[in-house]
Amino acid sequence: MANATIRGAHSIHGTNPQFLIEKPVRARIYESPYWKEHCFALSASTILPLAVNLHHIGGLVGLQRPSHFLCLLQKLLQIQPEAEIIQAYLEAKEFKYLRALTAFYVRLTYKSTDVYTLLEPILEDGRKLRWRGSGGEFEIVHMDEWVDMLLREERVCDIILPRLTKRDVCETRDGLPPRISKLETSLLKVVQGDGGSQEGEGSEDSDDSMSDVKRWKLERLQRAARLSQISKERDNAPQPDSTNGEEAYTSQEESDDEATAARRRRFISPSPSISLDRQFPPSKHGVEEDEEEGGYVSRSPSRSPDREGYVSRSPSRSPDRRAGEDGELHADEGGYVSRSPSRSPDRP
Repeated sequence: MANATIRGAHSIHGTNPQFLIEKPVRARIYESPYWKEHCFALSASTILPLAVNLHHIGGLVGLQRPSHFLCLLQKLLQIQPEAEIIQAYLEAKEFKYLRALTAFYVRLTYKSTDVYTLLEPILEDGRKLRWRGSGGEFEIVHMDEWVDMLLREERVCDIILPRLTKRDVCETRDGLPPRISKLETSLLKVVQGDGGSQEGEGSEDSDDSMSDVKRWKLERLQRAARLSQISKERDNAPQPDSTNGEEAYTSQEESDDEATAARRRRFISPSPSISLDRQFPPSKHGVEEDEEEGGYVSRSPSRSPDREGYVSRSPSRSPDRRAGEDGELHADEGGYVSRSPSRSPDRP
């Protein structure tokens, strides 16, 4: 049970959290010595020393051996820490590898709006990280490059990332505030400086462009605030009373019972025609009285053999009924003669 997900864990994207890593990679992680020796019976607190002591990030290395980074990511998916603990991991800025590991976990398990909200502030972090490629070589990757890779790429560290909704869709649908990066802020300052130094038409054009940018940013912020307020009101709306739900459910059951009883009632044909055998009451004196009283008369030309005057429509008669006048079977009188050479033992 060391590889099983913790009891009471919530499904992520409709599946087991550990299944977010493909089965071949997951099997190699379970078979790795680092997983068996250091990742047994870890919790949200005991995993911290291992995450802090990481010295590189990466996926499968060399002969498809998983890195320590992947093993700890698998352990986070297995124990599924609470949201407050994940937030505390992200805010621990002095431990950059713990922050990089937590960012990867957030990208795998959180919704698109929460991913943008939690990971975009890390884009301002420019510290260096050691990246180990599949061939075993080391490279330098900055923290903002790592987060940008998580937000843009489809496959990172040999793991397919869940599909991420575009940011403008999240802004329009979920009320995500627009992101104003440091680059945009520096550009605005440059535009303001150029506008103050220039004169004439050039300064007027820069002022107009600056006002357009500010107005566009303000409109986006107002729209995001309005959508977020609507979503909060929807979440804080009072839920329907449980008793009302039970009453509605009971009434639904009653209506179902009534419908079932209505289906079980005797069927009455809406057509004026009545079955021929039900037009007249049944007689107690035999078939002849029924015919005289207007009982059921068959519409077929054949008559029942138990009635007088029955004539078979078939030309052949049963061979065992062709007997003589005295009631005995005689071959010369048309009695039954077997066509087979053997005779029945009970006949002379």
